[in-house]
Amino acid sequence: MIKFVLDPKAGIPYYRQIIDQIKFGIASGNLKAGEQLPTVRALAVELAVNLNTVTKAYNELEIQKILETQQGTGTFIGKTTISITAREKEKKLKSICNEFLTIAFSYGFSTEEIINEIQKHAKK
Repeated sequence: MIKFVLDPKAGIPYYRQIIDQIKFGIASGNLKAGEQLPTVRALAVELAVNLNTVTKAYNELEIQKILETQQGTGTFIGKTTISITAREKEKKLKSICNEFLTIAFSYGFSTEEIINEIQKHAKK
């Protein structure tokens, strides 16, 4: 199971962030076919968002045959395989790095300090 995290500063609607995280989770192997996702209510409470936000994300993924909902049982990852293109991965990484660096530089960290900290985390 993946840990869902929403970024209010991303400029991307929450339902879209949920969709992207599920797709990247499947593509990376962190979510597997047949795995059960949290209920709409449980995920909405966890993320502190409106039920309709999670419902919209789940419904869109059902239309794309990525999720399967079984009445009374839950929502599951479908058998569809997803691959993320190198371009999409690069775009996502750039977005993450831009946000991270903007915050780090705003706190006055130098490039060297940032690189050292990243290297420490990479060794873990």
